[in-house]
Amino acid sequence: MEAVLLHPKNKEQLAAIKAIAKALKIDFETKSDDSPYSPDFVKKIQQGDEDLKQGKGITVTLEELDGLWK
Repeated sequence: MEAVLLHPKNKEQLAAIKAIAKALKIDFETKSDDSPYSPDFVKKIQQGDEDLKQGKGITVTLEELDGLWK
């Protein structure tokens, strides 16, 4: 069976979609777009991933890493 993913733009649209699904006895689930992470943090992580893909960055040995703590 196919699934349909809807993106309501406000709470009123979401409520209407839920009401229609309930009236038609269609199972549904909701998912919040809220993230526990700050947008700045997410952006930095994504930039780091992109930098690695482009070959930017340095390699550190375990010995060098261990030396940072001493």
